[in-house]
Formats: sequence, structure tokens, C-alpha cells
Amino acid sequence: MATPKPTVRKKSLGKRILKDLATNKYNYLLLLPAILYYVVFHYFPMYGAQIAFRDFYITKGILGSKWVGWKHFQTFFNSFYFGRLVRNTVLLSGYNIIFGFPAPIILALLLNEVRNQAFKRTVQTVTYLPHFISLVVSCGIVISFCRLNGLFNDIVAFFGKERILFLEKKEYFRTIYIASGIWQEVGWGSIIYLSAISAIDMQLYEAARIDGANRFQEAFHITIPGILPTIVILLILRVGRLMSLGYEKVLLLYNDSTRETADIISTYVYTRGIQKGEYSFAAAVDLFNSVINMVLLLSVNWISKKVQGSGLF
Repeated sequence: MATPKPTVRKKSLGKRILKDLATNKYNYLLLLPAILYYVVFHYFPMYGAQIAFRDFYITKGILGSKWVGWKHFQTFFNSFYFGRLVRNTVLLSGYNIIFGFPAPIILALLLNEVRNQAFKRTVQTVTYLPHFISLVVSCGIVISFCRLNGLFNDIVAFFGKERILFLEKKEYFRTIYIASGIWQEVGWGSIIYLSAISAIDMQLYEAARIDGANRFQEAFHITIPGILPTIVILLILRVGRLMSLGYEKVLLLYNDSTRETADIISTYVYTRGIQKGEYSFAAAVDLFNSVINMVLLLSVNWISKKVQGSGLF
């Protein structure tokens, strides 16, 4: 007759958490500042998101303001600006992904092929520097270059063409916005890809050379597959922020002449919320924006897990 196995009582979740805290207390102590940051600045403010469903007045407070349900969302969806704002936001973000996302990958692949270390370090320094320039300063540089007597118009005049007020033409705004963003972030964005490339086993390259592979084939069959998980994760994060374009750069570059192609959801929220004091309406628009971002993030992560077999979570 088989001896029955002794039953092991499973500890409750609370006891397991307390035991883990006691065992790894110093690790959790190091995490405490980051946890407090997210609680204070990310989770606690979620309580205030309910003003999107109220007619919020500062004097009455959140709970004292009247509950109006979906009123502000319906006002936004039925407004003249809804289609234009969504279209401009999606186009600017979409172009930024199409042209801006591959740029640091290409730069990292090119730098990886450079054997002259002095030249490589010089290129890295030159491409990293724009990231550390203040956004106000970098936009000021762009505005100066786009003026009638600026650098870009000097180049246009050199080829015998007529000078153009670039920032006064709505058809040029998206190009200027995307190109300046690539200039400012391409070097900084390449750092993570260079780190991923450095983790690839060098024996794979040696084996490829023995088999007669050239440098292009090495990059295509070894380097790119080696950094593909990093590319996928960063692409998921980028798509998850598709609707989250910062208003600062747009406000610094656009004017009444380019508003039709430059006005985005973030600038609209800033104008209605901060400048006009319509806090509930602005909160509703921003909450709609956040929900769309969340849906996009989950969708792209699901597609990546189905196709690639890996995702962000």
C-alpha cells in the first residue's frame, strides 16, 4: 500500500509577499524612488481623469462638479476640428515612424561597418549633439534656416530657383517637422541599436566570412536578425505613442498660415485647456487620445506575438 504524500499547505499571497520583502529588502529599497514616482505622477493623477465626465469648476472641486457623462466627448466628435486634428496627428506620427524610426537603425548599421575608430567617434559625437540642444533652441535654428534669407533659401537660390517662405507654406510643415526630428534624434536613437549589435556573437561573422559572405550579406543575415527583437520592442513602443505628439515643437514652429496641416490633438488640448480654461473638455479630448494609444499598443503587441513570436509583454 502506497504511503500517502504529506499535504503541503500553500502560503497565502500576503505571507509570500512579506517573506520576499524580508529577503530582498535592499533591492526593493532601491526600487522605492521609481515606484513612488509612478504612483505620484502617473497613478494618482488618474483620479482626476473623471473631470472628463463632469462640468469641472475649480471652486467646486472634482466631486462637487456636476456629472455630465459623455457630453464633452460628443462635443469633440461632432466638432469641425475632430477630423482635421486626428488626420494631422496620425499623418505626422505615421511619417515619423516611416522615415524617423528606420533612420537610427540605418545609422547604427553604417557605423558598425566603419573600421576607422577616430572617424567613427567623430560621427557619433556630431550626430549625438543635437539631442542635447534645447527644443526651443533647435526650433530657433530651424526657423532661422527657413527664413527668406536663411540657409535653405540660399541653397535654393544657388540652383537658380525662387526663394520660398517655408514656414508660411502649409505643404512644407510636415516635411520640416519630420526632417528636423530626424536630425535631432537620429544619433541618440542609434545608441541602443549599437549596443544590441555589440551583443551579437562575433563567431557568427567569422563563420559567414569563411563561407564567403560579403559585408552586405553579413549585415542582412546576421546583424539585422540579431537586433530584430530590439527593433520590434521599440517599434511597439513607438506605435503605442502614435497619437501622442508633444505640443511644444508644433507650437514653436507653426503659425496661422500652417494651422490647417500643423494643428494636432496635443496643441488643441493645450489651447482649450490651458489658454481657454475648458478643463473638462480638454481632459475628455486627452482621455480619448490615451485610449486610442492603449488600443494601438495592445494591438501591435498582439500582432507581434502572433507573427514574430515575441512582444513587449
